[in-house]
Amino acid sequence: MKSGTRLGLFVLLLLVLDQSVKFWIKTRMTLGEEIPVFGDWFKILFVENNGMAFGLQLGKGSGGKLFLSIFRIAAVGVLGWYLCKLIRDKVTGGVVYSFGLIFCGALGNIVDSMFYGILFDASTTSKVAEFLPAEGGYARFLQGKVVDMLYFPLFEGYLPDWLPFWGGDYFIFFRPVFNFADSYITIGVLSLLLFYRKFFKNEASQSPVS
Repeated sequence: MKSGTRLGLFVLLLLVLDQSVKFWIKTRMTLGEEIPVFGDWFKILFVENNGMAFGLQLGKGSGGKLFLSIFRIAAVGVLGWYLCKLIRDKVTGGVVYSFGLIFCGALGNIVDSMFYGILFDASTTSKVAEFLPAEGGYARFLQGKVVDMLYFPLFEGYLPDWLPFWGGDYFIFFRPVFNFADSYITIGVLSLLLFYRKFFKNEASQSPVS
């Protein structure tokens, strides 16, 4: 099996996992509903966001959402082109699959933004979303919300009063709720930073100097 085919299957399987979990959450849980997995340390918590990984947002309203969706599509296109280049150049598999993880994660969240607003009606705290509702979806193309569900509130409590700025504030670690696609991006980036920094040094040394 060719390396490009293996990478394609790898990305496809991870994308199917991401989308299958999101579909299950969307069609079986109400917004804000949670399911304990490991006590209070790991929960399935259904939330939606308009923005980037881990619930971050870019601006407010539909304009920021549309810009972010278009940016994501452009970024995935560039990543896809770069992955093809890495395969042609026979770059080490670890680098290729790390970029493959980032590509898959970005693609997974793009699917939510592109299609979920069309395919589902709105999730609420009292109603589970319906797939392909007769009255249509809750948003237009590229305006869908990203489904998140993985929540790890490992530690929570109050910060010491002597800390500047945040002393006495209540905190939760780890507060962000994320999804499998976010995990793919994080693992891919960390893998490149921790194990393949030499690759970027070689790339820089081979770049033509103007």
